[in-house]
Amino acid sequence: MADDQTFRTLLLIGIATTLPIMAYHRFKAHTSEPLDRRQEGWLVLATVRPFGIAFMIALIVYAVNPARMAWATVPLPAWIRWTGFAVLIASNVLLFWTLRTLGRNLTDTVVTRKVHTLVVRGPYRWVRHPFYCSIALLILSMSLIAANWFLMVTGPVALAMLIVRTPIEEAKLVERFGDDYRRYMARTNRFIPAIWPRRRQ
Repeated sequence: MADDQTFRTLLLIGIATTLPIMAYHRFKAHTSEPLDRRQEGWLVLATVRPFGIAFMIALIVYAVNPARMAWATVPLPAWIRWTGFAVLIASNVLLFWTLRTLGRNLTDTVVTRKVHTLVVRGPYRWVRHPFYCSIALLILSMSLIAANWFLMVTGPVALAMLIVRTPIEEAKLVERFGDDYRRYMARTNRFIPAIWPRRRQ
C-alpha cells in the first residue's frame, strides 16, 4: 500500500508538469494591453482569485511538508488517490491541448483583446470552455491525491465563480463575434461534450 510520501511525490510531479504549461502559455500570450477585470462583476472579483490563491498556497504547503496540512486530511483509500493521479495526467493533456489551441487569445478575465480570434478547433470543437474543464479536473485530481478537505473546498469555490462568470464571458464574445459565436453556441455545450454532435448551422 502506498504511503503519504508516495502521493506527495505524485503531487510534486503534477505541479512540476502543470505550472510550466500554464506559465509558458501565459507568458506567450501576455501583452501590455490593459484588461478591465471589473467587468467580471464584484462577486467574482471578490472570490475567484482569493480562493484560487488559498488553494495554491495549501497545495504548495502540502507538497513541501504534508504534516503541515494534516489537520485537513481526509481518510481516502489508496485507489482513489491513484485515480486522482490518472485524472491529473488526463487534465494536463487537456490543458496543454487547450492552451496550445487558444494561443495568444488567452486571458484571465472575460474581456477580449483588441486582436482576438474566435477559436472553434481543437478541444473547442467539442465544448466552449475546455480550459475550465481542465481546471476542474486539476482541482479534483490534486485534491484526491492530497486527500485534503481544504483543497476540496477552496478549489471548487474558485471553480464555481469561474462558472458564474461564464455567461458574462459568453455575452462579451457574442458582442465581439456576433452571429459567428451564436452559431458556435448552437452546436456546442459549455462544459460537457454532446453525445451526439449537433448539426452545424
